[in-house]
Amino acid sequence: MNRRHFLHQSTLAAATLASTSFTSSALASPQPKARKFTMSLDPGAIGVKVDQNQLIEYATKFGFEAVTPYPDFLAKLTKDEVSDLLDEMQQKKVVWGVAGLPVEFRKDENTLREGLKKLPALAKGLQQANVTRVSTWVMPTHAELNYLKNFRQHADRLREVATILADHNLRFGLEYVGPTTLRNAKKYAFVHTLEETQALIEEIGQKNVGVVLDSFHWFTAEEDVKDILTLSNEDIVAADLNDAHAGRTAVEQIDGQRELPMATGLIDTQAFLNTLVTIGFDGPVRAEPFNQALRDMPDDKAVASTAKAMKKAFSLIS
Repeated sequence: MNRRHFLHQSTLAAATLASTSFTSSALASPQPKARKFTMSLDPGAIGVKVDQNQLIEYATKFGFEAVTPYPDFLAKLTKDEVSDLLDEMQQKKVVWGVAGLPVEFRKDENTLREGLKKLPALAKGLQQANVTRVSTWVMPTHAELNYLKNFRQHADRLREVATILADHNLRFGLEYVGPTTLRNAKKYAFVHTLEETQALIEEIGQKNVGVVLDSFHWFTAEEDVKDILTLSNEDIVAADLNDAHAGRTAVEQIDGQRELPMATGLIDTQAFLNTLVTIGFDGPVRAEPFNQALRDMPDDKAVASTAKAMKKAFSLIS
């Protein structure tokens, strides 16, 4: 092999190696993850009172991808009526979000028992309509029960709920409530952070139980992205999006006085949503502002305002 031939072969080998290295590097580079979660319309959280069919119409008109299912309505439908409803939703490209738990477990034992008696039929209706998620919230305070007694009561009662829901292939989400002002409203403080909620879920001991993440409670509990990254998609049943009241610190926020997403910029909405993308969350994301000005609007204007805010928030996803 002469020198010219040697140099030519060496140049080709180097070029091939560089090309291979570049290709391998490009393939190894992390690609941006696509959003899997849906923009869901929850009427109760924005003061809108409509039936299930009108809710689907609003979702279609204003660009929502999912809607809250109504357990009482769905339980009364025949199989043919359910089939027609699902066909309509498919045509309109709308899926189910998360249903509210139709059981009052926070009061006396009789109230709980009455709710549990009705739950199997309601859960069957949800299952028949292909609903897969149900959620509720945990009050962060109690007037009479200390933390340990309240923890045991919650675990026992919610285990019964979760068992019935599991029998109908329904996931069950628990939302912790973060504001210090609400936690201090009664004698005994209770669960108000993600870590405590995870402990409660572990004590319940049912595989279908997960967490509902709310950006307002995440903010008022003074948590950050690292807390969300401890979760997987399987750990999260639903997520709520809102903003905090201007002029108040995280500690000063009041639970019933929130804003639509992106309204004040106090909550890092971009970080919250991008972290949900990172962990592959594929459930519904709802606006839950509990805002009086929004509640005072006509229904269609409230939905339109909510859609605008949600789309603005979703545009931050990278």
